[in-house]
Amino acid sequence: MSSPGEPAPKRWPGAHLAIAALGIVFGDIGTSPLYAIRECFGEHGVAPTAENVLGVLSLMLWSLTLVVAVKYLGFIMRADNKGEGGIFALLALIPRAETKSEMRQRTVVVLLALFGAALLYGDGVITPAISVLSAVEGLSVATSAAEPLVVPITCVILGLLFLVQRRGTARIGGIFGPVMLLWFLFIAVTGLVEIVKNPVVLAAVNPWHAVVFFRENGFRGFEVLGAAVLAITGGEALYADMGHFGRRPIRLSWFSFVFPALLLNYCGQGALLLSDTAARANPFYALVPRPLLVPSVVLATVATIIASQALISGAYSLTRQAVQLGYVPRLNIVHTSRENEGQIYLPGVNWSLMVACIALVLGFQHSSRLAAAYGIAVTGTMLITTLVFFFIIVHAWRWPLWKALAVTLLFLAIDVPYFVANLIKFVQGGWFPVVVAIGVFACFTTWKRGRAELAERFAATALTVDDLLKDLARSPVTRVRGTAVFLSSSTTLVSPVLLHHLKHNQVLHDQVLLLSVLPLNVPEVEPEQRVSVEPLSLGFYRITAKYGYRQSPRVPEILRRARSLGLGTKPESTSFYVGRETVLPRGRSHMAYWRKVLFRVISQNARATTDFFSIPPGRVVELGMQIDL
Repeated sequence: MSSPGEPAPKRWPGAHLAIAALGIVFGDIGTSPLYAIRECFGEHGVAPTAENVLGVLSLMLWSLTLVVAVKYLGFIMRADNKGEGGIFALLALIPRAETKSEMRQRTVVVLLALFGAALLYGDGVITPAISVLSAVEGLSVATSAAEPLVVPITCVILGLLFLVQRRGTARIGGIFGPVMLLWFLFIAVTGLVEIVKNPVVLAAVNPWHAVVFFRENGFRGFEVLGAAVLAITGGEALYADMGHFGRRPIRLSWFSFVFPALLLNYCGQGALLLSDTAARANPFYALVPRPLLVPSVVLATVATIIASQALISGAYSLTRQAVQLGYVPRLNIVHTSRENEGQIYLPGVNWSLMVACIALVLGFQHSSRLAAAYGIAVTGTMLITTLVFFFIIVHAWRWPLWKALAVTLLFLAIDVPYFVANLIKFVQGGWFPVVVAIGVFACFTTWKRGRAELAERFAATALTVDDLLKDLARSPVTRVRGTAVFLSSSTTLVSPVLLHHLKHNQVLHDQVLLLSVLPLNVPEVEPEQRVSVEPLSLGFYRITAKYGYRQSPRVPEILRRARSLGLGTKPESTSFYVGRETVLPRGRSHMAYWRKVLFRVISQNARATTDFFSIPPGRVVELGMQIDL
């Protein structure tokens, strides 16, 4: 089991962690009251009878308790990778295989984790669309004349949200927590007012009402389960954002603010439905006094923008982790803060999300239709997290099988019904996140497999560094002044670029630096442990730089650290040799032809090595190579 000690917070002052977590961690689940109850009793839900209202409320309250409080806060958050959470942190905890049987099991679990990560991109597309759209729909409650404006206003807000991403969230991050605190106070008070009027709704705390609901409604009740899951969306964010805040502040925020506010608002909406069934059209805004309707729409819109911002920033972080772990090619990563390593902006990811979000709003037109697409991504990720967690507690933490099964079966008893209930809505929109996940998963696995094939190809013909030095000692080549830096993914094999250079130019610089940047399955590597320098012979030096999956390597910084370790180099006389590979899908590789074509397309659109590693462009020598894959 991971260490019980709390990881040191990296980004926020300790006194404000719990408040800050309200905006970053709980934005998604905190805005679910806008649409969760409505979907259960709306056009495609059940009739708002007293039995049904109490049954649905009981289902939601116990789902929040068992899934969020017990599963994620109680168990999943224990599976941290040096304080970091999220699906890639979970992936890094999977132990190495020692037998063929363990290798097959590990492969299946790794693929499951990758597909879970791919599903998060579907979630990242749908969350901004459904959240902002559901908030703006409050205008049509205030006046029917505003109904034609809902979709255009939503598209404008989403467009502006993605346009400001390049400025980074550091400047506005400080107001996220206070605004969400106001939001949770608002939904708690509006719910409490209605509960006081009709306190009988508190009987929903009894889980027997949920049992009666399914018994009375049969398959129809099972379909409503696909809408009730909207109440627990955002549970994965608790785990993914653990590294920002630590377990304790997240738990404090949940039990002090979020959980009570959600319970009060859901029960308040239920109490309103018990006395006025006409409120089923939009029970959240029906709770709000009419003079406060427009201000509540503004507050809800701001809250949903904050929730969307958290998902968008999460997509950036997820993609950078995938790049560092070798599942995604090099992409343009812009650091928007000098002080905060986590403040990043990925233009390619940003514009892709923007186009997809606006297309969803234009295509589905109403948040109720988007709700059908929402559930599969969320429940699929929850289910996969449970399965991977089971593998880790058995094989890494060595729990007794009976104990691991007891915990896992409890979680599966919730995850599986929710997932199957959402599969029913596949045709109505659930196909969208699945298509997104399949596409992302195909890119993940193709890039990883293609790079492995290329590595095997180079390794089969490459020289070791020791052999090269022996050859140069026997047959010296002409040396010229200056320093040459050759990047390589291996610390023992000679870079193909260096061999290519020797073959065609037949000269070497007086000082040759063999630089290997090694990504590790840890979040961050401490600065003093990041770079090492090993003198070889004949003016050769081996430099090894180690980076975590939340860090971006920069060659100038690496060389500065190498100089502090005694390496004598001058930036003005240093040349950098990099390779430019052209992949041709006509070789004898075991990859399927469509994967070869996809790998070639991805390679052509990958960010240049010089940009990714921040190499000074005026001192770069690029050597092209064609490779049959």
